[in-house]
Amino acid sequence: MHPSATVSVFRAALNQAALNQAAALNQPAPGDAPTSRAAANRANARHSTGPRTAHGKHRSSQNALRHGLTARTAVLPSEDLAAYRQHVKQFLDEYKPATATEDHLVHELAHTSWRLNRIPLLEADLLANLGVNEKPQAVIQSLASLGLHGARLSRQFQKALDQLRDLQDERRRRERRRLREAAEFFVLHQHKGTEWDPAADGFVFSKDEIERHANFLMRHREAISIGCARFNAQPGLAKAAGWWA
Repeated sequence: MHPSATVSVFRAALNQAALNQAAALNQPAPGDAPTSRAAANRANARHSTGPRTAHGKHRSSQNALRHGLTARTAVLPSEDLAAYRQHVKQFLDEYKPATATEDHLVHELAHTSWRLNRIPLLEADLLANLGVNEKPQAVIQSLASLGLHGARLSRQFQKALDQLRDLQDERRRRERRRLREAAEFFVLHQHKGTEWDPAADGFVFSKDEIERHANFLMRHREAISIGCARFNAQPGLAKAAGWWA
């Protein structure tokens, strides 16, 4: 069979395996009532505490490290730590976190995207070893598992991104509001001819920053006033004033 046809066959089998796996997770066994099924799940959970022996724990950790998608650390021993640090730096440079919570969410985005970028490489490696070192059914199950991990990581990435955007939007709104208030205080004291210390009124902005913003607001208000007068004026009056040719 042609290699491309083989890949198509296994991808079709992969899709069916994923559907079967999802159905098995979502549907109760025949004849089980929902309440009895839930009770059985709770009873099993009390006994399912994970691997207990040192060998079992070691094997579990090795399974996590095999693809690294559920490991505690984002970087596998076989991966380039310098490349990972550069990857994190790109996220920090893009989002510029200003609080501890924002910094945590940015790092979560970097960790999750690093794992997501690993999945296509793992899939390619599985398909390359198809029929050589891996049995077809094992490859199908592994590909289905990678697909589920990819969907989970994508949801995790989007959730962290939404939370970060909401936090940063709210912080920037507060900063703009406070900066405008500081500019109003600056103009007030400038009008009175008195000295003013922004910190005395609880502002964290420098005096130069406040003065620049006050000047911007005044120019902006002047621009709005002239723009409204010109754009909303009657054509005859605008031509007489020399605004329009």
